[in-house]
Formats: sequence, structure tokens, C-alpha cells
Amino acid sequence: MIIKGHTLSLKVGEQHHGTSLSHFLKTEVSASKPIIHFWMECQKIRLNQKPAHHAAKVSTGDQIIIDLFETEESDVTPEYGDLEVLFEDEHLLIVQKPAGRPTHPNEKGQMGTLANLVAFHFQANGEEKRVRHIHRLDQDTSGTVIFAKHRLAHAVLDQMLSNKTIKRTYIAIAEGLFKKKKGTINEAIGRDKHHAVRRRISPTGQSAVTHFQVIEINKHLQMTAVKLRLETGRTHQIRVHLSSLGHPLAGDTLYGGMRDRMNRCALHAKKIDMKHPFTGEHLTIEAPLPPDMAELMDKIIH
Repeated sequence: MIIKGHTLSLKVGEQHHGTSLSHFLKTEVSASKPIIHFWMECQKIRLNQKPAHHAAKVSTGDQIIIDLFETEESDVTPEYGDLEVLFEDEHLLIVQKPAGRPTHPNEKGQMGTLANLVAFHFQANGEEKRVRHIHRLDQDTSGTVIFAKHRLAHAVLDQMLSNKTIKRTYIAIAEGLFKKKKGTINEAIGRDKHHAVRRRISPTGQSAVTHFQVIEINKHLQMTAVKLRLETGRTHQIRVHLSSLGHPLAGDTLYGGMRDRMNRCALHAKKIDMKHPFTGEHLTIEAPLPPDMAELMDKIIH
């Protein structure tokens, strides 16, 4: 696979000789049937320099070129505001979400979300694109969020997330003193029947795995700074798991935390480690701690 700008070039190997073009694209670039159908209808695929058709078969050595560029009407209202871009190319955008801002709208026309800022960013750069977030952060959580810039990138990044090849590292400040320096919390999470928003540890819930490593313990403040890595991405996963250990996040009143030192959940999505879905380049993208967490972290460490 060779990527150049918005053009994806592929060469058919012996193992795919005689198979359908659709099967080849599904296998090699994780393209779904709707994506392949869209490419065919818009004549985005060329097989040996000619427009490809739905019934096409491929042979060893065939050259396939896909035009990934497309113009789309945004499904999110653009909103002017500061957007901290951590990484961007033709395929994906990684930004820092500020605390207090939802990741995406929950209803048509909603403003004040990170997606609104991304929509404006695309518009300002002359890019007519839909806003496609790959994962989300809770409103109180700050840090890294990935957006796909076209439909194939969305499909591939979704699959990478499901396959756990996108590694996400968080920094948290929790109440109390951790007894273990590192460990793994493997507890299923389900809805709390007595609360519309809250989640809880539940044997019948969805599997959830969180790895943690203590950064610093401050006995005077009775707080622990901790680094966490998720294997799964359940709603409120870190908040529920740490609370289950008796160490709720500072500021997280929903799960038993106090707001005497933080006015929000002390949770930051610090780092993303992943292989670029098209170039194969290893990406390590980090978001600096916001001022409120940086200040409290400084007190814990010093």
C-alpha cells in the first residue's frame, strides 16, 4: 500500500488472484460494503487505469488506485473557538479536548462541543468534511481525542480501537494512598439501576480492564497521582474502577470524590500511541496537563 496525499495505491499479490475486487479491498484496507459501494458509484476506484465496476475480479500484479478525497456537508454546526491541534494530516486529526466541553453534540444544532470546534477548523481550512470522532471523553475529562477525516479512515481507526492497537494513557489524581504501586483492575461495569447517569461494578456488565501505575503518593495531602492504561473503553471506566478500590478521583462527586482541591474530575487523557493507519508510521501524541491538574500535580510531587 502506498499513500500519497488523498490517493491510495495498491498492488494485487498472488494470494488474491481471481478474487473479487470487493473482497480484496475488504481484506487489504478494511473497507466495508457501504464504503466500497460509495467508491464505485462515485468512480473513485481505478483498476489498471480504468474505472472499476462492481463485478470486477483482480489478478496478480493488478494496480488499484483509490481517490479518498470527498466533499461532504458537515453534520455539526461550526463554532469559532480555540482548538489545540496535536497532529493532523489528510487522514486524521488529533486534538486536545478542554475540560468542561462535551466531545460531540447529543442533538442536532447543539453548540459548545469539541466537535463544533473541529467543524469550524475544517471550514477555516477549506475542507468540506463530516466530523467523525473515533472515541469520546467525559465532559469533565481533558486530553487527546482522535477524529477521522474521511470514511475509510473512520472504518480503519474504529477497527484499530476494537483490536486494541490504539494505546491510550491517562493521568489521574485520586483520593487516598494506594497500597500497590501497580496493578490491573478487571471488573465488569454496568448501569446503576438507581441512578440515570452513574455506572457500577456489575458481574453482568460489560468487561472492563484498567492497568494502573502509581506516579507519586503524598501522605500530607492524602492523594495519589497515577498513570492508567485502558484495554477497554467503557463509560466512566476509570472513575468506576478507582472508586471501587476506595480511591475516587479528586473532584468526582458522582463517585465519592471531594471538590476541595479540584472543581472537576482530576482525569486527563495524556497520550495516544498508535501506528498510522495508512503510512505505518508510529505516532506518539501527547497532550500537556491543563493548568488545574498541573498545579495539583506539582503539589503532590513536591
